[in-house]
Amino acid sequence: MWHAARRGLKALSRDGGVVPSPNIWYYPDVYEVENRAQDADGEIWRVLAEESPWAERDVLDLGCGAGFHLPAFARTARSVVGVEPHEPLVHKARRRVSGSGKIRVLAGSAQRVPLPDASVDVVHARTAYFFGPGCEPGLRETDRVLRPGGTLAIVDLDATAEPYGRWMRADLPHYDPQAVENFFARNGFRCRRMATRWHFADRAELESVLKIEFSPEVAARAIADSLRDNGNGEAGYTVPVGYRVHVREKPTGLVLPGHSASSSSISPRMP
Repeated sequence: MWHAARRGLKALSRDGGVVPSPNIWYYPDVYEVENRAQDADGEIWRVLAEESPWAERDVLDLGCGAGFHLPAFARTARSVVGVEPHEPLVHKARRRVSGSGKIRVLAGSAQRVPLPDASVDVVHARTAYFFGPGCEPGLRETDRVLRPGGTLAIVDLDATAEPYGRWMRADLPHYDPQAVENFFARNGFRCRRMATRWHFADRAELESVLKIEFSPEVAARAIADSLRDNGNGEAGYTVPVGYRVHVREKPTGLVLPGHSASSSSISPRMP
């Protein structure tokens, strides 16, 4: 199942369907551990705040999963909407944000966002759907829901950064990180690279997360590498992980063909 899901990354955009995520869909509790471990020093949040500030703006978190990042946006945003295609995760996200008047969670996909035209100022997608060539339907859909001057920020893993990138490339031999970067550049995105670290409280957390991120063979290699590199007496376990954020703004005054700039609603359409 792991390899089929990973190979499905680009199939996702070819037929407009939703390919199961090989980690959070099947191991949501372990993925919660991973979310807590990621970006231990807040570097991704720092870059996002510089490139796509969300204070007093309307935010869409696309592919929000169990809603882990929604409360962080809601602290300063005017409103936050999470959109997620997997129903069990929709329910988890709704439970997480229950009682917040700022946050809604909707079922939908990157290609079919259940929001009106020109209704949000910031779209955030973190390691969800946008993997380069073939994701044009999702890019068109984000352009539809963004207001003129709004920002799309796509956070993805940098497969050129060691050691995590080395493990990624071993499991995804046909994934070309430079081709992905070139695709986004051709489509008007700027790119920021970030060196982050994942920090785990103990070995059990480290192993559980790496086992849902990689095939068994590569996970064993990643665990061995991580245990060797953490023999410095510090508490817990740290894994260096590189990210990229691809950012572009919707031009002011742009009206896309086939769409109005009005706020008329569209019906949710599930794949």
